[in-house]
Amino acid sequence: MTEQKIDFESPALLREIYAHDENNLLLVEKAFNVKIVARDNFLKISGSAESIEKTRKLIENLENSVNDGESIKKEDINYLINIVGSGNNKLKEIYSTKIEVPSRRRYIRPKTEVQKQYIDAIAGNDIVFGIGPAGTGKTYLAMAMAVSALARNEVSRIILTRPAVEAGENLGFLPGDLYEKVSPYLRPLYDALYDMMEIDRIQKCLERGIIEVAPLAFMRGRTLNDSFVILDEAQNSTREQMKMFLTRLGFDSKTVITGDITQIDLPTDKMSGLIHVQGILKNIEGISFVYFSDMDVVRHELVQKIIKAYLNGEQRNNGAK
Repeated sequence: MTEQKIDFESPALLREIYAHDENNLLLVEKAFNVKIVARDNFLKISGSAESIEKTRKLIENLENSVNDGESIKKEDINYLINIVGSGNNKLKEIYSTKIEVPSRRRYIRPKTEVQKQYIDAIAGNDIVFGIGPAGTGKTYLAMAMAVSALARNEVSRIILTRPAVEAGENLGFLPGDLYEKVSPYLRPLYDALYDMMEIDRIQKCLERGIIEVAPLAFMRGRTLNDSFVILDEAQNSTREQMKMFLTRLGFDSKTVITGDITQIDLPTDKMSGLIHVQGILKNIEGISFVYFSDMDVVRHELVQKIIKAYLNGEQRNNGAK
């Protein structure tokens, strides 16, 4: 058994690091088989040299996040426990990646190695597909990259779109004009946007057309130059819609397409454009496909377990067939 003391700038900083809940330190103790004592502006860690080093790495990355203006949550500590505990030697590389956004958050970071690959793919390619289960940050990180590009004047506008398709519903039966009909389908895009820009700035950008949120059908016939375009829920686009959308790409533009091929709401006689496109475009330079798994889920820890349970259930059913 050895012991190490880690000092911090202030007691307030230390409390921020463990999210103002000492139960989060118990999570670290259990994961790495160490004993942690929090006092004033220092932590005292006891355990094997290897366990102490893992704990130190975790605490160091949490401290860097706090210093960059992030508010630590229990989930953030769990992500780091998983990365450090798996022996992933790319921890520093993952957590040193920062997307600068014009909000109080200041920066958005990847939480997993695949999220880091996704950010790099968007930076290095004009068309990127992010495919995987819900909660893996596909849309959120794409939005962060779009907002960051707009803030740096790399593009002149952001265009956010998704198919207006929902299981068992039809737009024609919803009340209101067309924009009121499609608004519920576009809400997740607005939610991500509000987390990265101040509300007043968003409203001005929407009014001036610098940010546009529209259903996929509105993309037909357009050429999208100098734009960062995000197609969300692309599993609900048809083959024809996907081809139409991809051919809208103009000069000095980027396009990110996200979707989860396990949650397709199209009629059974319609093939998903997101499934079809993988066999068509996978070997074209400048187009990148990034695949997420349940290990990349960054929502409530139960979401990861739910996704895994459904996958296991589907595999059992397929095996029985």
